Amino acid sequence: MSDLTAMGKAAKAAGRKLAVLTTNQKNEALLAIAEEIERQADVVLAQNELDIAGGRSKGLSDALLDRLLLTPARMAGLAADTRHVATLPDPVGAELESRLLPNGMRLSRRRIPIGVLGVIYEARPNVTIDIATLCLKTGNAAIMRGGSETLRSNLALVNVIQAALEKVSLPETAVQYIDNPDRSLVTQMLKLDKYIDMIIPRGGSSLHRLCREEATIPVITGGIGICHVYVDASADLAQAVDIIENAKVQRPSVCNALDTVLVHPTIAADLLPKMAKRLAKSDVELHAKGTALAILQRNGHKATVVPAGPDDFDQEWLGLKLGVRVVADVGEAIAHIQDHSTEHSDSILTNDWQNAIRFVNEVNSSAVFVNASTRFNDGGQFGLGAEVAVSTQKLHARGPMGLEELTTYKWVCFGDGHIRP
Repeated sequence: MSDLTAMGKAAKAAGRKLAVLTTNQKNEALLAIAEEIERQADVVLAQNELDIAGGRSKGLSDALLDRLLLTPARMAGLAADTRHVATLPDPVGAELESRLLPNGMRLSRRRIPIGVLGVIYEARPNVTIDIATLCLKTGNAAIMRGGSETLRSNLALVNVIQAALEKVSLPETAVQYIDNPDRSLVTQMLKLDKYIDMIIPRGGSSLHRLCREEATIPVITGGIGICHVYVDASADLAQAVDIIENAKVQRPSVCNALDTVLVHPTIAADLLPKMAKRLAKSDVELHAKGTALAILQRNGHKATVVPAGPDDFDQEWLGLKLGVRVVADVGEAIAHIQDHSTEHSDSILTNDWQNAIRFVNEVNSSAVFVNASTRFNDGGQFGLGAEVAVSTQKLHARGPMGLEELTTYKWVCFGDGHIRP
């Protein structure tokens, strides 16, 4: 279905029904989706195999293919994540504040659904389930548009969701998918302000720029991560190597993976060869500058080392490459991050409390870490359940967008024949 106006009208109508569901009704829908994921896992995996084969024939990178891939374990994870969302507190209807006004009226502020969310995303078919489950839990309808690389997988997952909704007597149009890969439909979607209340793009800088320039709907941008780890003079070096490896290698294709390591000069000669030796096991290519390049080139660690190019510290690598630079101190590290960061995830490794607090106060990213991997900037890791995106802007949400970030509020006032004097 790609008649966007018809989809918008249907989503608006479905959203009104979702907005008044009880928590039990929403949880029943989520549990039905989890069961349907398990029941139709083989169907979804077969469609995903076709997407993967198509991606290989187009020469997609291994990192991108990993983002496309669904496996039996990942399908089981989607079902488990969906059940977990059902256990989370329902934010809708929560009373944020209440007070009795001097004139005797009772005023309160209540959390409500946003309405209809339009989500545009690339690759990663698991996002389809994340979006649907969080929207349903918060009483929002969703119109989704995924990447062409995973069209078959996404359509199979949406069929799973809609089959579950039908089983619990909820409108299938609560979760819809634009099945036409024509990119002009994205621009049309961005103009549906009569029906869509918020747009969330999950993709590269070109998608975000398109949304900012073309949308007549509020847009929450995020997901582009140029992420840093600064290793301070007092850091535990063994711990630092472990954290750097985790942040870079565990899932190099995701937005909270590490892109640049900054190192204090007093530990550079000791840390960098150890780091390079560890990362060489995963074939990480090091793009180093100045002192870091000199240290890495004269040590027999077997890692691939190349001189950093002029734009290498502005790269979200999404693969097995890493920028490396020596900086004078925590102040220069902060300055570098302020110049190059996308305000996603940045970390300091230190045993100096004053430097840690300075870093936390001056680095203005959506998540700032002390002695921890950047990979923790994630809704599940933060205990928020799944997420629809990681917002790097300041309004209205920032960081992992879980349940509360998919709501707004309204004022409710009870009077007794009150008229304004």
